[in-house]
This record gives sequence, structure tokens and C-alpha cells, in this order.
Amino acid sequence: MKTKKIKIGILGGSFDPAHKGHLVISKEAHKKFDLKSIVWAITNQNPFKKKTSKNLKERIGYCKKIIKSNKFIKVKYFEDLINSNRTTDLIDHLYKTQKYELFFLIGADNLIDFHKWHKWRNILKKSKLIVFDRHGFKKNSLNSKTFKNSTSKTVTFVKFNKVNISSSQLRKI
Repeated sequence: MKTKKIKIGILGGSFDPAHKGHLVISKEAHKKFDLKSIVWAITNQNPFKKKTSKNLKERIGYCKKIIKSNKFIKVKYFEDLINSNRTTDLIDHLYKTQKYELFFLIGADNLIDFHKWHKWRNILKKSKLIVFDRHGFKKNSLNSKTFKNSTSKTVTFVKFNKVNISSSQLRKI
């Protein structure tokens, strides 16, 4: 008899800083996809970004503060465990246990260049990509190589009440 897999969402990033937008998409994914939990997988250094403004410990602490009473959100740092900061390696690590059904959450801005991510096809093979619309990115994300070459089973575009905020905007304040 096959045991039912636990549905979890993964929201990866540097969370520099974490903000209401991260919380809103986590709540939306939790509700819309009936996820047991959402893991905020914090990276020490995003391969596509310059150095972070806050150290890892500060960012983890701030994430825990933001999630408050949302017990379904778990803040985790996996890089020491998996010896990598690559999403594909995190997905492989979680997938190999065979106890999770994985949902990888990203903003529409990340879908545009998703095909440039290390082993991006592996991520799509082992998880469902859930893309949240962001102001000014819808058209380009729907025209992206990843979206055009995927199916509704591998990539789901979510329309929701957007929060017009980003970590890069907050760092400028």
C-alpha cells in the first residue's frame, strides 16, 4: 500500500530582508494548495545576487519574528546539511525521502530567468513550481522559456491580491 505524501511548500531565498510579501504568498499557497507546511529555506548567498546586507543569523531571526503565530511556516537553513546553496540540491535532498510532495514557490520575476538556474529541469521534474504574480512581471514571465515549455502539471501561475513590496526595495530605504 502506498502511503500518502506530505504536501510541503518551499520558499527559498536570501530573505534580505523577509517581508509581508513572503508571508502573504506563504499563506496563499498553504490555503490554495492544501500544504501541510511551508519551509522558508534561507540561503547564505543567492548565486544571482550580490552580497547580502545582513548576516545569516540576523536574517533567520527576522524571518522567525515575521512569521509570528503562523506555525505552518518553518524557517530552515539547509546549506551545511546538503553542502550546497543550489535549489536543485535542496529539492533532491527533500525528494529522496519519498515522503514529500514538493511545491516550490517563486515570484513571477524569478520565472523570467528560471531556465538559467542550475539544473532547472530537475526542479520541475521533482516539484511543482508555483508562481505568484508580481507587479510589472506578468507578461514577461508568461512569455518565459520555462513557462512556454512547461505544462499546467509542472508550473502553476497564481493570481492573487499582490503585495507591492520586495526585499531590494526595502534595502534601499
